[in-house]
Order: sequence, then C-alpha cells, then structure tokens
Amino acid sequence: MSFTLATWNINSVRLREPIVCKLMEEEAPDVLCLQECKSPVDKIPLEAFKALGYHYMVARGQKGYNGVAILSKLPIEDAGDMDFASLGHARHVAARLENGVTVHNFYVPAGGDKPDREVNEKFGQKLDYLTEMRDWFKGENFDKSILVGDLNIAPREDDVWSHKQLLKIVSHTPIEVDHFHQVMEAGKWADVTRNDIPEGLLYSWWSYRAKDWSAADKGRRLDHIWATDDIKHAGHSSRILRAARGWEQPSDHAPVFATFDL
Repeated sequence: MSFTLATWNINSVRLREPIVCKLMEEEAPDVLCLQECKSPVDKIPLEAFKALGYHYMVARGQKGYNGVAILSKLPIEDAGDMDFASLGHARHVAARLENGVTVHNFYVPAGGDKPDREVNEKFGQKLDYLTEMRDWFKGENFDKSILVGDLNIAPREDDVWSHKQLLKIVSHTPIEVDHFHQVMEAGKWADVTRNDIPEGLLYSWWSYRAKDWSAADKGRRLDHIWATDDIKHAGHSSRILRAARGWEQPSDHAPVFATFDL
C-alpha cells in the first residue's frame, strides 16, 4: 500500500476552505493533517471535503483557537488524543489506517515572544508540553506510527534563515531544540523530511509581517513529518509546497508532503 500524506497549519479551516479544497484538487494527498483549525469539529466544512473524496475525518476542535483534524480518502478510525501539560487545548489527535499505521497529528504551543518561562507563561507551557510528549513516548511502545504537525520548532541551522540571528528567538532557541530532540529520541522517531532532503535551507513558514515574504525569504521549518524506526525507510518523495504560501488569502505555513510504501 502506497499513500501520500500532507501536514498543514491552515490558520482557520473555515476561513481558508477555498485553499484547502485547492490543495485537495491539485495535489490530492490521501491523508491531510491540519493544525490550527480554529473551529469546533461540527463546524469544519466536511461536506466540501467529502465532495473531493475526503470521506473520513478524525478531529478535535474548539472555538476560535487551536484544533487538529485528519482528513482522509482512506478509511481511518479514531485512535484518541492527549492533553499534554493539561492545557485543555485541542492540540493532538490520532487516527489509525486499515494497514495498522497510526498517524499522530500535533500542534505544539508556539511559546509566545520571550524565551524565558519566568516572564512568559506560554514559553513554560511549551516546554512542559514537549516534556510530557517525551515522557509519553518513553512510556509507550510506538510501532508503525507517523507523527506530523506544526511542532513550532526549527531544529537545525539550515531550518532557519539565520541561525545566529534566531538563537534567542522562540522556535530556534537551544532549550527548545534540546526538548525537540528529547521527544524524537524518546519515541525513536526519524525525521522523514530531512532523511529525504538532508542538505540545504528548508522552510515551511514565513511571517505575515514581511511585506514580500518570498523576496525576503526569512523562513523557518516548523512543520514536520516523522516516522517510527520500523517504518522510517518506507517514507520518500518529501517536499514542501512553497507555492501555497502565495495562494489567495494564504496561511503563513506551507504544506509538507511525504509518501509511504507500507
């Protein structure tokens, strides 16, 4: 079985329904994981997605904030969710495919502006969230699993436009990168995107604040696709659809793709 999976922080699934449909029509991933849906589950425009072949959905939502959804052409069943750091946020949901693969869709807290938990509660929540992710992966046996989502950390020097200038900027600070790697190691996760594209600058997010985001190209790779050790070699054909950042009324994130032969 071969299937293509995409992950995309959509920054409001209802507001950006037209470009979700555009992606479905033009790229047609078998499984599409969305973050920051900003919608209760019953308000997600599922009928429009069903019309394009996405008949299955597993989601967790809340009004106006957060929210994660897994839309699929392939049959999926709900595999639960976790509320790390007890935030009461819709930031994780899992779905299981008929071939036994479990897809975990995450939206890790952004962490606010200051990388200091003493003055910025949101940064502390982010670190606590990652710590609890790590402990969960340590305590459970994860096989045949894929983890995707907006993890809000760009871990490598070539995952940001300027390593030196972003070292003290939330998303690329050493403490966040350390937490990121602890989560990876605890679950024996492999970075599918970087396994496929090992060298070179690679971004999935460009700020709305840039007047011309493409020319400035001050991006960060915040969106990730991982796989457990037992299936990491099944992932291939990774890419980031940079063009989607320039679509009408876009998200500030671009979709990330990978194909799995399982």
